[in-house]
Amino acid sequence: MSAEPATQSPAAKGFQGLKPEAITFWQGVAIIFGANIGAGILSLPYGSREGGIPTLVTALIIAGVLTTVSMLYVAEVALRTSTPLQLSGLARKYLGNVGSWLIFAGVAINGLGALIAYTTGSGSILAQLLGVPESVGSLLFFIPSVIVVWLGLKATGRSEQVVTVAMFVMIMALILWTVFGPGLESSNLLYANPYFIIPTINLVVFGYIAQYTVPELARGLAKKANPKVLPRAIVAGMSATGFLLVLVPLAAIGSLGRDNLSEVVTLAWGESLGPAATWLANGFALLAMLTSFWAIGLTLMTNILDRFNWPATNAPRYRVAALALVALPPFIIGVFGLTGFVAALGYTGAFAGAIMSAVPVLMLRKARKYGDVEPRWQAGRIAHPAMQFTLVAVFGLAFLYSIASVFGAVPTGW
Repeated sequence: MSAEPATQSPAAKGFQGLKPEAITFWQGVAIIFGANIGAGILSLPYGSREGGIPTLVTALIIAGVLTTVSMLYVAEVALRTSTPLQLSGLARKYLGNVGSWLIFAGVAINGLGALIAYTTGSGSILAQLLGVPESVGSLLFFIPSVIVVWLGLKATGRSEQVVTVAMFVMIMALILWTVFGPGLESSNLLYANPYFIIPTINLVVFGYIAQYTVPELARGLAKKANPKVLPRAIVAGMSATGFLLVLVPLAAIGSLGRDNLSEVVTLAWGESLGPAATWLANGFALLAMLTSFWAIGLTLMTNILDRFNWPATNAPRYRVAALALVALPPFIIGVFGLTGFVAALGYTGAFAGAIMSAVPVLMLRKARKYGDVEPRWQAGRIAHPAMQFTLVAVFGLAFLYSIASVFGAVPTGW
């Protein structure tokens, strides 16, 4: 890494960044919420069943606070940079090519892991609901997903806002149906095994990882008069995420128990309540995957354009190439069933968590020295060195656990 990484910025090489596209505060909140509420929430009940609800809530608090702090670091870095850049572009500006490739790898692996999970999950859901092959179900999901990503940030923000409201209404109806219908078993809710806290954190991180959306939000909210609009949108989106990440496993595990859960929770949950609930639960699941696909697909596409210095406007062939890199691999892998739903999330969450925690810390330190502008909002006390160390240590250890588990070097659940 160079002593003055700011001189290596894409802007200095003639790259002008992405075109600003204005979005509202609530559209920004919806983009974060939509990015988070997808495969992660659908896998949480099954993936956390051995640890129990108390262990899951503890993991959600730890991961939620730390990922929000990391996102606020990225927000300050983006606000200190005059050119609208994505994470990989910001990393290249402040950390050089090594940092840029690391953050790009984190975004790509996390994003592709999510899109693989959506392809697999949507295919199985639509196969159950419509009686079609899973490959056909994946294709039916794939088409509207790709269209909105192609249309860009403004279309994504508007679509996220509308669909997010529908999602929230559907899931709250399902939770209330469960609570006032068959009810929740206290024994299912009180069971706890803290021994499983580490793999639970690995899975939970995937449900919170939305750092890659922050530069998109900064690009869309850049012209707002209040400098606190961006951090407020981040905190609001992450708080709404945490609220729902608790409620869904609580209702599903509380009613079904640990032994009757499906990998995509809505499959077993809906069946336990009857045919109408099956459509409601799986309708929510499909919308959750759709909103996440939009947010993650868009940010992954723009990161590809940014990382390779491809023109973002007036050059459709580059945009088509970037979109193909985003959409085709997950579709092919998911259709041929080359990876499992929860497995895809656990490993990608651990890797992305490690990268997305360490690199924003380094970027923040460099941006405070070499940034283009002095922003009207700064991270303040949450940027204390002790908080930075905690963030890197927690996600770094989670990543090491994931690597060790691949090689069978740690006991199951530790």
